[in-house]
Amino acid sequence: MRTQARRPALDRFRLAAAVLVMCIHTGPLSGLSPGWDFWLTRVLARTAVPFFLMVTGHFLAQSGWKNTERFLKKTAFTYLAAVALYLPLNLYNGGYGPLEWAKKLLADGTLYHLWYFPAVLLGVVIARGLSRLGAPAAFAIAGGLYLIGLGGDSYWGLVSGLPGPAALYEAAFTLSSYTRNGLFFAPLFLLLGAAGHRWSKRASLAGAALSLAAMTGEGFLLRSLEWQRHDSMYLTLPLCMAFLFSLLLGLNGGEDRRARRLSLWVYLLHPWTIVLVRGGAKVVKQSELLVDHSLGHFSAVLVLTFAAALALDALRPLRPAPTARAWKEIDLDALRHNAKVLQARLDPGCELMAVVKADGYGHGAVRVARCLQKSGIRAFAVACAAEGIALRRAGVRGLILILGYTPPEEIPLLRRWRLTQAVADEAHGAALDAAGRPIRVHLAIDTGMRRLGVPAEDTAALARLYGMKNLKTGGVFSHLCVSDEPGQSAKEHTQGQLTRFYRAVDWLRDQGYDPGDVHIQASGGILHLPPQPCAYARAGIALYGVGSGGAADAVEAGLRPVLSLRARVACVRRLRPGEAAGYGLAFRAERDTLLAVLSIGYADGLPRALAQNGGRVLLHGRSCPMAGRMCMDQLLVDVTGAPGVRAGDTATLIGQDGALTIRAEEAARRCGTITNELLSRLGGRLGQTIG
Repeated sequence: MRTQARRPALDRFRLAAAVLVMCIHTGPLSGLSPGWDFWLTRVLARTAVPFFLMVTGHFLAQSGWKNTERFLKKTAFTYLAAVALYLPLNLYNGGYGPLEWAKKLLADGTLYHLWYFPAVLLGVVIARGLSRLGAPAAFAIAGGLYLIGLGGDSYWGLVSGLPGPAALYEAAFTLSSYTRNGLFFAPLFLLLGAAGHRWSKRASLAGAALSLAAMTGEGFLLRSLEWQRHDSMYLTLPLCMAFLFSLLLGLNGGEDRRARRLSLWVYLLHPWTIVLVRGGAKVVKQSELLVDHSLGHFSAVLVLTFAAALALDALRPLRPAPTARAWKEIDLDALRHNAKVLQARLDPGCELMAVVKADGYGHGAVRVARCLQKSGIRAFAVACAAEGIALRRAGVRGLILILGYTPPEEIPLLRRWRLTQAVADEAHGAALDAAGRPIRVHLAIDTGMRRLGVPAEDTAALARLYGMKNLKTGGVFSHLCVSDEPGQSAKEHTQGQLTRFYRAVDWLRDQGYDPGDVHIQASGGILHLPPQPCAYARAGIALYGVGSGGAADAVEAGLRPVLSLRARVACVRRLRPGEAAGYGLAFRAERDTLLAVLSIGYADGLPRALAQNGGRVLLHGRSCPMAGRMCMDQLLVDVTGAPGVRAGDTATLIGQDGALTIRAEEAARRCGTITNELLSRLGGRLGQTIG
């Protein structure tokens, strides 16, 4: 079966769009044919910026607008860098007054092409807000704003003679020189890209051609009527862009990150190259060829701009894209949400202690801790000294409690990095004390788990530990072992643990010992027990929006999964009935079958048994079963029921695709394990994207 070639059409059209913007500012055909130059620069090239906006809306909407904050920060940084880049040119031209600088920075851009940045920043904020109203209302409002904007742009001649509308527009022009901005212009195209509507290739091509023809007629008509104040907004432009974007989406497959980077460089740099070409032409006495001749001028600017863009791009360090083969997506908004939900379930005097051991259960300990620290969490728990040191190196403050064993010879590290150590039992405490250097500790009390801790009833051992001069006890804690399990027996055991723990704490207080910060609840205890009179509650797996076993507890509590797992389709294979595939030929086709090869395997941390225990992935909004045996680096998936799967497509192993979701709990259950193990083992060679 032949498959249609698919290329990274969106990324490559970005580069073409950047060249079209350059055409607007150089007029390549102005000296040859004013009519054709008008069509090129004032009709065809007016598709460029709307395309930039649409592709932005498209990818933001794919993440449910969760990456908006990251996008705004990155775009604002790029804008400020561009402002600095063109500051010498602004100063050479005389600069602006304070009020004009403010207007330029916030609305118009400090140079003619930089208007896009404040426009997209404001437009994204508006589009995201409108999207929450639902598509009909969002498009109605954005479309209304665009129609209003038309009156201040291409249809200025129609309204300028009307006193009322003209006065309103003039008032608007005091804040922004154009209605081609973040309020009137950008939201509609961002929402069109977010909708990402696809027609067939034939319908898209026909629609794009016909709507471009209509926009051509509209442009020349407006030109003849002399209505245009600024010729960037047309009544037919949104329709033309909808068909063009549909066509590009249908052709798109994979990424061309270099084309994406070059398009930005071309957009940013070309005004400087225009200045350099004009100045250089005077120096070499070639102004007639390089400036006066419109096509020669454009060609010189094009060559110089691309040379500069390629040179700057070559300076970038070479590294694989995070989404090249397989990756984790981390939703920090969901993390913050979960922290709020869990904190709300605690006693008013109790704070969350975020458990970030095992690299934050596979989510990235440093990233998680930094995010939660900004949200007000001041205590963290890890498994070993190395994990605690990594947090300190990253600037994480507050309490960092090591829940696992640390040998006495590592006491200098505990002191240097201000880490608090759990005392595993009396012998461990004695060994730490004997090292002769004071350290911060929390005493573990065994209330029935029979793991770490001093037995709750052994008050003599507790007294001896409190008598050790080098142990600076700042808290006591225990761990509930069946608080998340149903049944009367589990409830009785949990209640027994609580009783023994609080009895030991009360005994310490009665004897004049300060128990310090008391904590016993972990994720199961937070979700299943009433608020406890403790200083901390240790939130582990629940913080990441999943349950250790089933999903019911997390869903009922309103927690949101933080991690999604995705992988690329490497290729698609066709099998006839009776043909087999994979190691041991474990999969045998019973019908004409399409197998997709995913770029992920057990070396990435997936349990090998998942493929043979009913594991599935999502592709194109369809559920597709895994096939055969999982390999170290690849995984076979039966995609017969998912039309149009091609190399470069994205498969979802954990997370959402369209209306379907695969939760981590499901994958763990099929492997006979728990989510804690599944998520913690996801390998270091996986890429990561942050939302």
